[in-house]
Amino acid sequence: MPRFDVTIAGELNLDLILYGLPDELPPEREFLADRMMLTLGSSSAIVAHNLAALGSRVGFQSLIGDDPLGEIALDRLSASGVDVSGVRRVPGSTTTGITIILQRIGWRNILTYAGTIANLSLKDLDFDSLLDSRHFHLSSLYLQRGLLPDVAELFRRAKAAGLTTSLDTNDDPQDQWDGGLQALLKYVDVFLPNTREATCITGTADVNQAVNQLAKLVRLVIAKLGPDGALAQKAEQRFASPALNIAAVDAVGAGDSFDAGFLHEYLKGSDLTTCLASGNRAGALSVTRPGGTEAFRDKQYLEDFLRNHPL
Repeated sequence: MPRFDVTIAGELNLDLILYGLPDELPPEREFLADRMMLTLGSSSAIVAHNLAALGSRVGFQSLIGDDPLGEIALDRLSASGVDVSGVRRVPGSTTTGITIILQRIGWRNILTYAGTIANLSLKDLDFDSLLDSRHFHLSSLYLQRGLLPDVAELFRRAKAAGLTTSLDTNDDPQDQWDGGLQALLKYVDVFLPNTREATCITGTADVNQAVNQLAKLVRLVIAKLGPDGALAQKAEQRFASPALNIAAVDAVGAGDSFDAGFLHEYLKGSDLTTCLASGNRAGALSVTRPGGTEAFRDKQYLEDFLRNHPL
């Protein structure tokens, strides 16, 4: 049996979330936030953390700086049960990345210093460990600038070794939506964009049209629709799942939490309806507390939520 259910290679950093700021921030003025949260960030790490909290065996590979922020992020990820032996500390002036989120009502600004995120490359990965798994997942494709030129080769190796694969591009800060994605998708079993990502990638304005196009390139497309739930398309078959009716505290990491919930059931061999429901449930759980992992860190809270919202 492989050592891991899922291995993930990607970014590891913290999120600093500030609440209560005005919508517009004129220059040369000081503004006061009314709340803040320093929590485990980065899409890759949130998926890994929450998969482990749900009970999957997860291995994680990344680069962090030799600095306090990297140490805190590593401790938070490790505490969930993720195997972090593949995370390397890099000495020097490039520090661990950080994301600052200015959270408003219904929208947010996301500001990221990439740091070591952009330095991870194929040569930094331990393939013996990475391939000792049933499944490989990658998030934040466009932040992985050091890995991007070889990411199709990474997925090809994973597929050749018998792993299934999944991809969530997340946002493209340059808003170009390319980076060899077409060559990569032929090695992807499960593609997990949200509405904006799916429409930007396909150059369409309609998510249903976007999903139809993507389903010609990928075996299974999962579109995350926010308050409208999620849909899946496999060839000509389409499945839909409604969102849970939950009072949202903070939507940070909701899509990454969906990925974790979906993949947890997908790797158990559950049907697509159950996988979608699990993704929506994990996303709903995430939004009940600030940050993408805080609701998953409290084991009793997690167990109570899952029991009260059965699949």
